[in-house]
Amino acid sequence: MAPPNAPAPKNTRLPSRQEILEHFDKNLAAARAAIASDELFLKPWSFLIGGNLIFTIAKIATIRMWVMNHTIHHRAQLGVYLRLNDVPVPGVYGPAADESGM
Repeated sequence: MAPPNAPAPKNTRLPSRQEILEHFDKNLAAARAAIASDELFLKPWSFLIGGNLIFTIAKIATIRMWVMNHTIHHRAQLGVYLRLNDVPVPGVYGPAADESGM
């Protein structure tokens, strides 16, 4: 993150739902291609901020922790937010309590 001498990342504001979905699909395809083409998952991967080493772990652990677990964590936060606002939470791995009338 924030490589030395690199320009600051720009936030892209997409004006429509369709453009947001197209942007997501494009990035999803790129991510899947990057994962599929990398046969070196057990090799070390280093997380740097501004050129400073934060940690080094195997690439597969990075995918598990920072992609899967982090996404699951934020999905759960969204579920709490929805419930606090009296919005029924849809099922993720099957019917939700909100759907079955529990």
